[in-house]
Amino acid sequence: MLTGGVSTIEGAGGGGIVPWALIGSYATRNQIGASAFVTGVDTQDFTLASYGGAVSFYNRLELSVARQNFNLRDVGAAIGLGNRYTISQTVIGAKLRLFGDAVLDQDTILPQFAVGVQYKINDDKTVVGGALGLKRKGVDIYASATKIVLSQSLLLNATVRLTKANQYGILGFGGLGGKDQAYKAQFEGSAAVLLTRKLAIGGEFRTKSNRLEGALGGTSFREENAYDFFVAYAPTRNISITAAYARLGQIALARQNGAYVSLQLGF
Repeated sequence: MLTGGVSTIEGAGGGGIVPWALIGSYATRNQIGASAFVTGVDTQDFTLASYGGAVSFYNRLELSVARQNFNLRDVGAAIGLGNRYTISQTVIGAKLRLFGDAVLDQDTILPQFAVGVQYKINDDKTVVGGALGLKRKGVDIYASATKIVLSQSLLLNATVRLTKANQYGILGFGGLGGKDQAYKAQFEGSAAVLLTRKLAIGGEFRTKSNRLEGALGGTSFREENAYDFFVAYAPTRNISITAAYARLGQIALARQNGAYVSLQLGF
């Protein structure tokens, strides 16, 4: 149970905000698996709804897609965009396991290693493409190493991501006026303990590139690191439920903290 991970807000198999080297679903090297998810994040100023799915091939390749809707709630009205103004983006992803088996390789310290890519398409032409003048499309490239220590019921993951995204792409890509378009390396980490075959607890950490701080004469667009503490429960092999407390750092007006809930169906 839970050895395929859950679905991140960007669709890849892993934790809530960090992809792992694991290929989503329970499909073995002779099988094709699939999963679908829906996630809601609620902070004091914003909400994020994400949904999508993934298909895994022979425990080697994972293809995923996610749709994200970032709702500004009252903030939208305060800045003249209208109440509950929404910024949306689509994330199309692929992940390839290169070597290692996080579950079966218990006699070696070698982790499971995978590389992935996420193509992000932001729909917003008013704020992202208009007022901010930022690029609305970008590609993230990442590499993940995941090790499961069954004797300790422990999962450890480290991910390095090359990205141009601001706030995961919700605030576009690169700097204002086409500046600062270089990829920046970001670190992401996860740790989880399986308390039972069906229940896991853990935490995640993710850095962000902070390209827009002071770009408009202030710190309103400052990015800060994000982390969460989660509980994942799999009542059956095909269903997992994840609840978390997330601290997402500063987004626009203030630091955003709140609840994260996700439901995944796997086949």
